[in-house]
Amino acid sequence: MHRFIALIVIALVGTASAAQAASFDCAKAGTPDEIAICANPEISALDSEMGGLWFAFRKVPMLMGSNGARMDAAQAFLQQRARCGGNLACLRPLYHARIETLQQGITQAMDNYFQLQNADPPKCQ
Repeated sequence: MHRFIALIVIALVGTASAAQAASFDCAKAGTPDEIAICANPEISALDSEMGGLWFAFRKVPMLMGSNGARMDAAQAFLQQRARCGGNLACLRPLYHARIETLQQGITQAMDNYFQLQNADPPKCQ
């Protein structure tokens, strides 16, 4: 079951990557970071991968209270990305770190969910 869910996440990420160059509409790119992402195939591919992982991560059941932290982390990433502006040397490591964080978050959330689903029920006395 755990392996099946991982395969679904991988398929979702692959589908999102193939669908478009970036995780947003490049025709509407208006900020320096968005313009740089759309203009650079490598960064655009990283953005697409990150977008696919974010899509999957949002679908993973979370323990109570974790949803707010998940959204806060997403907003913090977008703020950091905006601070990079069009600086590719700033954007590249930022995307790599975010992708790693999302992968770890998905793995941890799935492990937590799996443990909850397979835990022994409490015994009545």
